[in-house]
Amino acid sequence: MRHLQGRVEVIAGPMFSGKTEELIRRLRRAVIARQKVQVFKPALDNRYAETAVASHAGGAFEAVPLEGIGQIWEHLEDDTTVVGIDEAQFFGEAIAAIVQRLADRGVRVIIAGLDMDFRGEPFGPMPALLAQADQVDKLQAICVKCGFPASRSQRLINGRPARYDDPVVIVGAAEMYEARCRRHHEVPGRPEA
Repeated sequence: MRHLQGRVEVIAGPMFSGKTEELIRRLRRAVIARQKVQVFKPALDNRYAETAVASHAGGAFEAVPLEGIGQIWEHLEDDTTVVGIDEAQFFGEAIAAIVQRLADRGVRVIIAGLDMDFRGEPFGPMPALLAQADQVDKLQAICVKCGFPASRSQRLINGRPARYDDPVVIVGAAEMYEARCRRHHEVPGRPEA
C-alpha cells in the first residue's frame, strides 16, 4: 500500500555520528509496520558488507549495491513503499531528481549521507537533497580531541591531516577518519577566503 503522500527524510552529519544506525532504525520500524522496504547503497562502499548497509556500531540491513543511482529503477519493485539510501554523497547529482520522483509517487525516501567532505565543504548532491527534504536530521559525533560535539570528518594520512588538494573520495573508516569539532578540524593547504 502506497503512502497517501511521499516524503524525503535526510539524515546528515560527519562520520561516526550514527547516520547509518538511524537509517537502519527507521527501516526496521517500517518493516514492523508491514511496509515494503528496499534499501540501496553505492557499490563503492564495501567496507563492512557487499549487500548490506552496515553501521560502525555493527547494525546491518540488507541492501542492493548500485554502480550509479539510475540503476535503482532496475531493482525497484512496484509495491515498495519505503526506500532507504545510504552514503548518498557518493551518488551523482541525478539522485536529487530520482528521489523527488520517488516521493511524488508516494514513496517515503530515507537518505543518509555525509553533508560535508573531509575539507569541510558541501559533499556532492547532499546540498540539493537537504534543500528538497521534508525532514532533516543533522547528527553530531564526538570530537576525538576535546570531547565536544563534532560536525566534521577529519581524514588522516599516516596519522596526519589530509591536505586540501588530496582526493575527495576515499572510502575508509576509523583507520583513516576521525570526528572533529570545528576548532580541531585541520585542512593544510586550504585556500584562504
